[in-house]
Amino acid sequence: METGSLTKEQLLDMYSKMVKIREFENQAIELAKMNLTRAAVHTYNGEEAIAVGVYASLTEKDCISSTHRGHGHCIAKGADPVRMFAELMARENGYCKGKGGSMHIADQKIGILGANGIVGGGIPIATGAALAMRLQKEEGIVVCFFGDGASNEGSFHESLNFASIFKLPIVFVCENNQYGISTHVSKSTSAEHISDRAIGYHMPGRTVDGNDIKAVYKEFAEAAEYARAGKGPVLLEMETYRLSGHYYGDNENYRTREEVTSWRLKDPIKRCREYLSEEGVDQEQMDAMSRKIKEEILAASAEAERGPIPDPANLEDDLYDDSFAEIKWKPWIKQ
Repeated sequence: METGSLTKEQLLDMYSKMVKIREFENQAIELAKMNLTRAAVHTYNGEEAIAVGVYASLTEKDCISSTHRGHGHCIAKGADPVRMFAELMARENGYCKGKGGSMHIADQKIGILGANGIVGGGIPIATGAALAMRLQKEEGIVVCFFGDGASNEGSFHESLNFASIFKLPIVFVCENNQYGISTHVSKSTSAEHISDRAIGYHMPGRTVDGNDIKAVYKEFAEAAEYARAGKGPVLLEMETYRLSGHYYGDNENYRTREEVTSWRLKDPIKRCREYLSEEGVDQEQMDAMSRKIKEEILAASAEAERGPIPDPANLEDDLYDDSFAEIKWKPWIKQ
């Protein structure tokens, strides 16, 4: 099978993962409505094809860095919805023991370097991880997710320059959902396409339909192959749209209902269903799969809510890694 082609079975698996992300986000919104979440909740609705299409080409040795809108990335990489919901609800059984909230989920055991509440904050972290992989001669690659707003941060430009100089095994994935909070990308970015900026750092750059699971899979598979071959970094711009507001409670007065409606017609889950129909999968089978996933997500939410509340006495635990106390630091340059 050529790079970028998909079987019916792969499409079904991708469909199930996209639905899982959508149902998680829908339940996260319901929890926020009930005031059960303990921090701002930024949902991934409408962008699911990117995380799922990218993950399909990753291995256990690969790592990702995420953003403040990172639930979809974590679920696609294999994170546990129970622990994720627990983190949103500030429960001790959450990924960060209830201390990090929605924007800081991390699990290094499965290659999730961490979501980040700082715009562009994860870009240099991902670049550093890619440098470590190269120095340690590891086989994996790093995927760095960030939004269109982060492409105007200094961390973006510095990291792309550094990654290009050292030909690091990293794919920069810009999820261009058209808005940096409430500012449209056309008012904040001088380039026609964010991928155009790749030429300034001597790396391949492509703009992809981020709502088309087949296009995402194909383009990322090729980019991953390029990075794994030691040729250096790639910049992919995935054009998409967040169907929900910037966060739960956003009044969304900066965009029209007509605009949102037009993008709903491009919903990545809807388009994946159309592909599956062409492959002979009937609507009832897809609906049954969706219902089962919704039940699993609701059960995960209920289990997480039963988790213990963190003890205030443990507030300052986990601020430091005690294992570093035994390290005798040596200067990089001998005197």
